[in-house]
Amino acid sequence: MVNKKSKKAAESINSKLQMVMKSGKAVLGYKEVLKSLRAGSAKLIVIATNCPPIRKSEIEYYAMLAKTDVHHFTGANTALGTACGKYFRCSVLSVTDAGDSDIIATE
Repeated sequence: MVNKKSKKAAESINSKLQMVMKSGKAVLGYKEVLKSLRAGSAKLIVIATNCPPIRKSEIEYYAMLAKTDVHHFTGANTALGTACGKYFRCSVLSVTDAGDSDIIATE
């Protein structure tokens, strides 16, 4: 059973991700996220729950070095891909430009 508070938070992050995909810029995928972290263009990193632990720790380490916020998405990689409006799985997402969304301020 999912309680109302976590369901509301999940809907909130999903709508913010949709806004970012429409009005801002985001990068999907492990390799591209690492590139954006190294370049310093990443503002927020979103990681799915079923991302492999070694990848998750590597991304968190790069994010710590780049002083970038990390958000652990409550759903699996299929749910993260769907939240971004894509028809494929995505375990990692990097927001480079938030656009009209307030996703960076709230995370």
